[in-house]
Amino acid sequence: SNTRRPAGRGQMAERLARIYGTEEDKVNCPFYLKMGACRHGDRCSRIHNKPVISQTILIQNMYVPPAQELGPDGQPMAQDPRALQENFEDFFEDLCEELIEIGGDLETVEVCQNLSDHLRGNVYAKFDKEEDAQRALTSLMGRSYGGRPILPQFSPVLDFREARCRQFEESECQRGGYCNFMHLKHVSSRMRRRYGLRRAEERDERPSRAVERGGSRGYEQGYGYERGGTYERGYDRGGYGADGGGSSRGYERGYERGYERGY
Repeated sequence: SNTRRPAGRGQMAERLARIYGTEEDKVNCPFYLKMGACRHGDRCSRIHNKPVISQTILIQNMYVPPAQELGPDGQPMAQDPRALQENFEDFFEDLCEELIEIGGDLETVEVCQNLSDHLRGNVYAKFDKEEDAQRALTSLMGRSYGGRPILPQFSPVLDFREARCRQFEESECQRGGYCNFMHLKHVSSRMRRRYGLRRAEERDERPSRAVERGGSRGYEQGYGYERGGTYERGYDRGGYGADGGGSSRGYERGYERGYERGY
């Protein structure tokens, strides 16, 4: 008989493992597995396998850049790239300080500058250990940042080399800000070294940990901290504000921002 015998369980399992998370996989969403986010959201025809634990936590739409002002003619005015980068590095510094305090050592932190709703301002924080990510996620629940609630979740993204847009990093992405791959914000080598972070493309080599941690960062639990005596900023966890009831202390450097608990 020339009738083909059905593939054995072993062969089927091998094939499913090979195509898992690829375009051939008609069951699991490849974009969710690579990015931790998908433009279809809950309407996606494929499954979003949300991890119950991970080294990486995702906070969607957390970073919001300064709004573009309009000129007398009603057209958007050009923004100073240096001021924009300074704004971002303030945010990034604030973010890393808090994540290290509430979680533990970080492997990398990446922030998206895509324009699409499912990637815009996304923060991906990968910790050295799953238990550190769990501790940070638990601590962030029920808090807000810049007046918006923080909704952290575990992410399947562990290797950012597959998620980032190479075209964007090497030249200019032809798909622009609505590309479905990550357009990652630039973080200076100085900032990465400070927090012991590796770059998205690195895997095996680790930069040395920042020498000074903990008390050297000048933390005063719940009362903000000073850096160089030039400005103060802090996190509000409720009960530490001036009115003792979750008011935002935040900080100013031309704008105000800060963590709050009890929104």
